Amino acid sequence: MAKKQFKTESKKLLDMMINSIYTHKEIFLRELISNASDAIDKRYFRSLTDPKAALSGGEYEIRIAADKTSRILMIFDNGCGMTKEELDSNLGTIAKSGSFDFKSENGDGQDGADKIDIIGQFGVGFYSAFMVSSEITVETRAIDSDEAYRWRSSGADGYTVDTCAKADVGTTITLRLKENTEDENYDEFLDEWRIKELVKKYSDYIRYPIRMSVTKSRKKAGSPDDKPEYESYVEDETLNSMVPLWKRPKGEVSDEEYATFYREKFFDYEPPLKVIRQKTEGVSNYEALLFIPSHAPYDYYSTEYEKGLKLYSSGVLIMDKCKDLLPDHFGFVAGLVDSADLSLNISREMLQHDRQLKSIAKAIEKKIGSELSKMLENERENYEKFYKAFGRQLMFGVYSDFGAHKDSLKDLILFVSSNEKKNVTLKEYVSRMKEDQKKIYYAAGDSVEQISLLPQVEAVTSHGYEVLYLTEDIDEFALQILREYDEKEFSNVCQDDLDLSTDEEKESLKAENEKNADMFAFIKESIGGDVHAVRFTNTLKNHPACISSEGPVSVGMEKTLSRMPGFEEGGIKAELVLEISMTHPIADKLKALFETDKDRLSKYSKILYAQARLISGMELKNAAEIGSLVCELMVE
Repeated sequence: MAKKQFKTESKKLLDMMINSIYTHKEIFLRELISNASDAIDKRYFRSLTDPKAALSGGEYEIRIAADKTSRILMIFDNGCGMTKEELDSNLGTIAKSGSFDFKSENGDGQDGADKIDIIGQFGVGFYSAFMVSSEITVETRAIDSDEAYRWRSSGADGYTVDTCAKADVGTTITLRLKENTEDENYDEFLDEWRIKELVKKYSDYIRYPIRMSVTKSRKKAGSPDDKPEYESYVEDETLNSMVPLWKRPKGEVSDEEYATFYREKFFDYEPPLKVIRQKTEGVSNYEALLFIPSHAPYDYYSTEYEKGLKLYSSGVLIMDKCKDLLPDHFGFVAGLVDSADLSLNISREMLQHDRQLKSIAKAIEKKIGSELSKMLENERENYEKFYKAFGRQLMFGVYSDFGAHKDSLKDLILFVSSNEKKNVTLKEYVSRMKEDQKKIYYAAGDSVEQISLLPQVEAVTSHGYEVLYLTEDIDEFALQILREYDEKEFSNVCQDDLDLSTDEEKESLKAENEKNADMFAFIKESIGGDVHAVRFTNTLKNHPACISSEGPVSVGMEKTLSRMPGFEEGGIKAELVLEISMTHPIADKLKALFETDKDRLSKYSKILYAQARLISGMELKNAAEIGSLVCELMVE
């Protein structure tokens, strides 16, 4: 029989599809199963109006068989089959899609047509089988035909079509697998466990049963329990579950079923903290099943972590992690989206970044935010557990993209408060502000304990004001982006613009600082270049001194930036101010030493500055020198 040539620039196009379009060779089985499902869909649709198309007995099914000896893998279906002309047209022309034509001809408005989801519409999925096959044979018999036909090809050099014997309507695809190479093991696609794994991964929700005869073992009848003997037997096994969990009514799915599904599909050892279901019809038609984990994955805050939702098209897995469906600040969410409407380009693996995908992503982001708000309001304990694991990511969301998401996230972030050391929202903080309070006060540090010991915190709380404790390095940067909440500006208690004094106190302080300007200049020179200024303050209560800062970069921000690559040396620095309590006995001691013993004043200044740095959680660059000075003064 004469070999026919493909009706396109076959060799070049087929080579491109086999080697470039499909990322993973394993998806060939998904493509062939999806095509088989489409063929059954077409037969079922036709049987609604044509009794000849209906099955005479049995049920619609897809079967898989593997023969390791002959290196043969077979996929059977009892769908609509193909005529000789359809064989020549659908398989002889690359990118010709019978499914697409069927949907076009039987689409909108016809009875039952809108209820049939046709998966394969692009006509190239079949050719993915050449990635693993040296030869492909298709034997098929159409509903209206008494003749069966065989299509055979070894690749881009062409194909043949001739008659064959086939008793039943449907299609059988036979793949002769390639020989193994140093880089590729094609034998794996003949192993029962691997076939079952691929069906479960990609085609678990095909609506028709996918069956395979599998070898099992059992104890031989009559063999003793202490020395049992076993025998092998073959049994039909249905490899897919068929009905997706997210397609079942909410009331029919138990919490345990959700938990089991989550653990199996997303490899977590704990049940999810929250389950979110969403079904949308209209501009975008999709269903989403989302999970809020109860804890962060071990690699969550690392470069190895990949965000993304599983993407299905009519129950067929298209993409294991579609990162475009989640914004970074909700990257912790696990789950899936199932939509038959997404535009797939050339293969089911290549997704067009179109308006529809963006619409779905936007709706999912809004839904997640809404559900987190409900959890915060109605399940505070669960929300705080969630926030402990993922609050840092929400704070990144406030800060990132120049604050583009700050309005949708600002009511979801939490801070430990000086009031009872409990978590509060910004809304809760503002609702209980004192009548005369104009700003939202905060302090940054490495821990709640360290922050609570800061002299400035004691000064602010002594006035009856609440202070937010910022313990994550991103927190203060996020507040800089927010700038204000409910028209109340944020104020770092460790910066020099803290305004807690009366006008009379301010005038007295100003006069005292001007009077002692020469002493401050000497102290600054004694300390060295770290300090931008030295001055008295009247805000400290029981502490002799503290470190504050001037300008936009705080002490906490400098500490964070100094840990980043490129900022270790000569990076962005805070303008440090050594503030000395005007009412503490140390003030009088310093004044006296300035008049009588400047050498001792220099030593006291260094020790005082070191103490203030330590209280602020800052490192000492000259620890050895400070230790020697302390010992020297102790033995005098």
